[in-house]
Amino acid sequence: MILFMFLNIGLLSSCSKVLDQQPQNEVGDGAAIVNKKGAQAAVAGMYNELQNGDYYGRNFQIISDVSADQAQSIGTWDFYREMDTYQVSLGNQENGYFYARAYRAINLANHIIEKIPALADATDAEKNKMIGNAYFIRALSYFDLLRVYGGVPGKYGTMGLPIVTTPFKGIDASTMVARSTLAEGYAQVEADLLKAETALLVSSDRTMASKSAARALLSRLYLYTGNNAKVLQYSNLVIGDANYTLLPNFLEIFNGKLTTESILELNFNSTDQSGMRTWYVPTTKGGRGDLCAHTSFYQTATADPKDVRGTLFAYEPTAKIYYPTKYIKAGNIDNVHILRMAEMYLNRAEAKANTDDLTGALADLNLVRKRAGVADTAAATKAAVLGAIWRERNLEFAFEGHRFFDLVRTGQALTALVNVERKNGSPVTLDVAGRQVFPIPSFEVDANNKIIQNEAYK
Repeated sequence: MILFMFLNIGLLSSCSKVLDQQPQNEVGDGAAIVNKKGAQAAVAGMYNELQNGDYYGRNFQIISDVSADQAQSIGTWDFYREMDTYQVSLGNQENGYFYARAYRAINLANHIIEKIPALADATDAEKNKMIGNAYFIRALSYFDLLRVYGGVPGKYGTMGLPIVTTPFKGIDASTMVARSTLAEGYAQVEADLLKAETALLVSSDRTMASKSAARALLSRLYLYTGNNAKVLQYSNLVIGDANYTLLPNFLEIFNGKLTTESILELNFNSTDQSGMRTWYVPTTKGGRGDLCAHTSFYQTATADPKDVRGTLFAYEPTAKIYYPTKYIKAGNIDNVHILRMAEMYLNRAEAKANTDDLTGALADLNLVRKRAGVADTAAATKAAVLGAIWRERNLEFAFEGHRFFDLVRTGQALTALVNVERKNGSPVTLDVAGRQVFPIPSFEVDANNKIIQNEAYK
């Protein structure tokens, strides 16, 4: 698999990414895992992969939101415009960067899982924490890959991705791995998260995986697979952890950093910068301005003047566009939330609604609405309550990388993404079911004859 060449010789580059320097206390593969110091650097290296501009540094969130009805491509970067118009090419650069970066994180996790148990200078508790982090990041990376390239069980897709659980040690026949089934892929994510939950401790550190972070991701996973009982179980456990609360002031989640709302948050600074602000902020304000909000989404987000979430937009009069200001800190130091408490309440609300506990579902939903400053919903039937929950997710997690995947997992993608207006082109419609997933990058298909391309891209 050619992706492993990228993993080991670092050929990935992008003229647009900002995280192109690897800190000297981190490692890109497992060669340095011979003692505790090297192992700790490897763990830090995994998080550096997540922070990279190819992944949660900007690309993964944009992939979701520009493919939905929140964000649109208005600049010169063709790769995001292809996603915006459902015409993703096999050689799409941003698509390929994400695929390779996620597998790079997986490869580093595999090195940690294999090598840390044999370290002589680390205690069992230290080993468990590092291995737990590796299982968590391997699970997160596979989950994200499956959502982009495989689909959602029971909604769309049957093929998963190559499951690789041993470190890369050289290119031979064994590295040419076929795609798993979608069910096998999701089962691998579940197994890794359960191992992470066991190994990790309860912790108030929001910059690394904890027991509650593993439980929160399990809550999300079971929402995707339709296991309502498990969604309730794991959401309850996270909500019951005193280290986390639904922050009373929504704006403080983004004005501040590492608040009690946050379960897992990537911490950016002047050395490790996020790319989110750059891509959304117009050139007149010092950004690149390739992306903006769909006008229709801006109108939805600001329809209720009491909804504080509608204040996180600005208007650029020259281009006549609205852009989000969730990521607006000077120096590109806005943090990125992977898991936060509002999701636990909305996951639990959805599971309650699916199991006919409408009173409980409304209680959780209205907590999130009240925090945003809006009145309780008037929804009364099961269908209406579920619709209200899904609409709330759209507003609550705007530009955080949830929207497209939420539409696919709820079976709404082909009905919601119809005649979506665009600033620099005709309205677009997602009318091909197979384009609810992205193409496997051409470099992978060309290098591995066992890989079957997704149907819509053959």
